[in-house]
Amino acid sequence: MSLYKSETRKLQQMLNQKGETWQAIQAENVVRMRLQNRFKTGLDIARYTAKIMREDMARYDENPEHYTQSLGCWHGFVAQQKMISIKKHFGSTQGRYLYLSGWMVAAMRSEFGPLPDQSMHEKTAVPELIEEIYTFLKQADARQLRHMFKDLDEARSENNRLKEKAIQNQIDNFETHVVPIIADIDAGFGNEEACYLLAKKMIEAGACCIQLENQVSDAKQCGHQDGKVTVPHEDFLAKIHAVRYAFMELGVEDGVIVARTDSLGAGLTQKIPVSTEKGDLAEQYNAYLAGEEIQSLEALNSGELAIRQDSKLIKPERLPNGLFRFREGSGEDRVVLDCITSLQHGADLLWIETEKPNIEQIAGMVNRIRAEVPDAKLVYNNSPSFNWTLNFRQQVFDEWQAQGRDVSAWHRESLMSPEYDTTELALEADEKIRSFQRDAALQAGIFHHLITLPTYHTASLSTDKLAKDYFGYKGMLAYVQGVQRKEIRRGLACVKHQDMSGSNMGDDHKEYFSGKQALKAAGKDNTMNQFS
Repeated sequence: MSLYKSETRKLQQMLNQKGETWQAIQAENVVRMRLQNRFKTGLDIARYTAKIMREDMARYDENPEHYTQSLGCWHGFVAQQKMISIKKHFGSTQGRYLYLSGWMVAAMRSEFGPLPDQSMHEKTAVPELIEEIYTFLKQADARQLRHMFKDLDEARSENNRLKEKAIQNQIDNFETHVVPIIADIDAGFGNEEACYLLAKKMIEAGACCIQLENQVSDAKQCGHQDGKVTVPHEDFLAKIHAVRYAFMELGVEDGVIVARTDSLGAGLTQKIPVSTEKGDLAEQYNAYLAGEEIQSLEALNSGELAIRQDSKLIKPERLPNGLFRFREGSGEDRVVLDCITSLQHGADLLWIETEKPNIEQIAGMVNRIRAEVPDAKLVYNNSPSFNWTLNFRQQVFDEWQAQGRDVSAWHRESLMSPEYDTTELALEADEKIRSFQRDAALQAGIFHHLITLPTYHTASLSTDKLAKDYFGYKGMLAYVQGVQRKEIRRGLACVKHQDMSGSNMGDDHKEYFSGKQALKAAGKDNTMNQFS
């Protein structure tokens, strides 16, 4: 028997026991409402999605072709439309997640207005956005199920048993729009206690995966800007432990921690950790500090300090602001140490922030990490901060030049030019961009590919076109031709915006509650009928 049918019968038996005073309550309506609200709390979501991520990580370990992907979003509606689109085009959300970007929270969600990615926005904005996203995803479930219920009612009215059974099967096997969110906690917004408290709020809102970076919290910078300052390993590990404790306290044992290192582009540290035994993490961290060898403490001026590096006495290079500089060219070595240390102390996945999308560079670091931790896996930022076109055209140019091919038809520094778009070099570069995620998954240990800010840029691009045409020559045709007609022909659910906003579900509830007296919005005069 259909699960839907058996649940309805079970509930009807319970209602019968309640007597006549409960007569107005229809068992099937209750079952429908329960199915439309499958997840009662954010912790329900966190536990459900954590299990999905763990299963996907295991699938990737078996076969790296099973990598996962996500797009960053800054509003619940954007996330909702993304997942509706994925289900429409691919039939399943398998391997598709959402990314919550700290950059976009700062730029789009702060009460201060647009802010740079420096952890200056309200920390509460992060769990609030997680909750908002899942509210919209649950509404997408409710809306799609509502359409199935109406189809079921129609099949019954036609006495079409075959169709009724098929629809009941669809309801029983309904796949939710709720998917894992990889949520950016920046550098923890303070000390380890502050990190723990915020992590709890994020998990309670539904986050099953938290991404934490090794920058100094009060000096945090965007990963693709200058001036980044990292913390010693002990400080970072304390925050990893804080996040794990938050997951465990709330009963989300499968919670996933992504340890991000910014060391590749960070040339500074705020403090010199204390080494307590030879070869410990503090000594390894300090080994990368830039400094001037001195022969005697007499070489130190007032307020200066010295440390021992191997057998040498070093006066670390200290900037006027008190920060210490790392040795030039030590970035990759520090990244490898960061990653191995994080995985050995409780992190599940790695994030290496790079300055360009280069598989050879990423694979070189991952291979070194995997020599110590064989199952090391990455989350990788396919960042809009990279000029993908120029980067990959230059990569092809350099490869061809190294192979001895004639590249005189192209100027390396001008490869972004539209005049090259249809050339052999540009087409080869585009193919490399197209296959980048799969190639990187197979060759460089990348389990999850995300784009941090895609919907920020798509909103800008589409709004620019609409504004230019609508306020220009096209007028209303700009909207009709460029938006509505395309929505209709692409079958976008959002063209029926009243239905998307929940109007029809509200009608259902009115009918449940008031019966034939219900004042419903979906009558013959509703203009949404023009899109039937």
